[in-house]
Amino acid sequence: MLCFAMPLKLCNSNVRVTLLHVGADYSDGTCRFSVWAPNHNHVTLSLTAENQHYPMDKFVAGYWTHTAEGLEPGTTYMFELDGKETKPDPASHYQPDGVFGPSQVIDHDAFRWKDRGWRGLDLKDLVFYEMHVGAFTPQGTFKAALERIKELQELGVNAVELMPITQFSGKRNWGYDGVFPFAVQNSYGAPDDLKALVNECHTLGVALFLDFVYNHLGPEGNCLNSYGPYFPATSIGKWGANINLDGPKNDGVRNYFIENTLHWLNHYHIDGIRLDSVLSMHDSSPKHFLQELNEKVHSYAETSSRKVYLIAESGYNTPTVLKSPDKGGYGFDAQWLDDFQHALFALITGEREGYYGGYGSIQDLAEALTDGYVYVGDEPDYKRKSPKESYSWIPADQLIVFSQNHDQVGNRLLGNRLASISGFEAAKLAAGIVLLSPYVPLLFMGEEYGETAPFQFFTDYQSKELTEAVREGRKKEFVHFHWKDEAPDPQNPETFERSKLDWQHRYTGRGQKIAAYYRALIELRKKHPIFQVQLNRQIRHVTNQENILFIHKQSGEAEAGIIANLSKDPATYSFHFEEDVYVKVLDSADFAWDGSGPTLPTLAVKGDDHQIGGFNLAVFLKESKEGKPFG
Repeated sequence: MLCFAMPLKLCNSNVRVTLLHVGADYSDGTCRFSVWAPNHNHVTLSLTAENQHYPMDKFVAGYWTHTAEGLEPGTTYMFELDGKETKPDPASHYQPDGVFGPSQVIDHDAFRWKDRGWRGLDLKDLVFYEMHVGAFTPQGTFKAALERIKELQELGVNAVELMPITQFSGKRNWGYDGVFPFAVQNSYGAPDDLKALVNECHTLGVALFLDFVYNHLGPEGNCLNSYGPYFPATSIGKWGANINLDGPKNDGVRNYFIENTLHWLNHYHIDGIRLDSVLSMHDSSPKHFLQELNEKVHSYAETSSRKVYLIAESGYNTPTVLKSPDKGGYGFDAQWLDDFQHALFALITGEREGYYGGYGSIQDLAEALTDGYVYVGDEPDYKRKSPKESYSWIPADQLIVFSQNHDQVGNRLLGNRLASISGFEAAKLAAGIVLLSPYVPLLFMGEEYGETAPFQFFTDYQSKELTEAVREGRKKEFVHFHWKDEAPDPQNPETFERSKLDWQHRYTGRGQKIAAYYRALIELRKKHPIFQVQLNRQIRHVTNQENILFIHKQSGEAEAGIIANLSKDPATYSFHFEEDVYVKVLDSADFAWDGSGPTLPTLAVKGDDHQIGGFNLAVFLKESKEGKPFG
């Protein structure tokens, strides 16, 4: 077992100490319990089934420890604080009975890994697939998801990103209300079930990423503040009290979350982390927590000889997120690029409300394709970048793009997908622009076969007051969109059931054809270097003719043209090619993809005028002297 200790310089002292792991660290019949509880004078380990109690030893800086011999894996325990209250371990590795039950000792060494040769994949080669474990299959478990990984791999996906899977209250939740960051959600399965899923992914050459939430914890079952000042009431943010990164006794808080990240990398062999809403994590320390976290993760990757990535999500664009620490940045490996989705979605749907306000021109999409950022800044000063600003210096493999994800679908009033809003031709067009973009693409589960089931917001709280507060909160979130329908009740089990994928659609009729279309797009991306991620994006120019976008790409002798009609109406298009012949290699209107039939020619030259169907996308490659397409 690898050991990750963290040096800590105590306040008002020159002494440096090595902090122990937090949680229950089991190995060969011995279990070392360690908990940070600086607010308490006495901490007792209680083995719940055995009804045995052991006073813990007070260590430095608020840490308490106890080592137990002859303990069996599966032993349940809690901590008694000053003889007044008993709580689960804040660093529990498993909560078999939910957020209010005891914690369980896990023997992580017992699992037999088969991925010793796995070293990870290059970020530039990834095709992401975002998945909610509970809604991905009828069973909603890690085991059931494992059975579908081969299918995703055959589609061309090589990176699965799971929405948060840490323990939350109840059985239904998006996962962003987790309260035990070290524990897998018990309704999804046991720790070994997640390890088996990772094992299967690696066996098939697929990386597995987890979505983490460090800016807040959920409101029900959160016991961290019973132990120490994790989320002080003096600092309130969007989701309640902010994480204590720079206040009194912040060392233990920072260590807890860094240890948490290393826990998942070490025990579960995950390949990377998508960190939620990073710009909401305020820290006035000399070294920002996010910079420190990136340093620890990159150090782990180097030590373990594995490729491991940290990906930021913020909803905003600040270069600090991606800049290296030596240039004053946090050092994230990549970020989600919401600008790309907003520009594409607003153009296709015509929506201009909420976060789609300020988008809608074809120039916005052209800018996102060539420069990445359309708007720049954090929430208070988020504004369109000036014509003189350029962010093309950001390597293309640091930007992850999508036409839909859990936020953009689930945070709509009815959770409806792009295919349900603008039709299947529009959804196919969007998929083509995403998968053939110069960036790293991400698909949202089900879109690859045209799933029409919504993805709605769902919860399973016990508190009636909290349930009502969530209902009211959701209503307020929709005010800026001016939607008129009634929001689905998050607490109603039917809301969750409606959000599950219907896999029967994947194998019949239209679903089968759309899945084949996605497979063809991904094959095109992987086969031809001109569609792969390169630092310079390989775009010569992007032009528009009314609502028709033309992307001219070049890589060495190879040239390609992507033509996309971003309107539902057919139009006449005059080809902007060079003095060469171009061969059509993909057309979204083909009957094979459940289209109405192509109107664009198989061969095209500069100046040709042709009819292009509504929401039609086609790809052309320059013909070589031998009469074959380059690439």
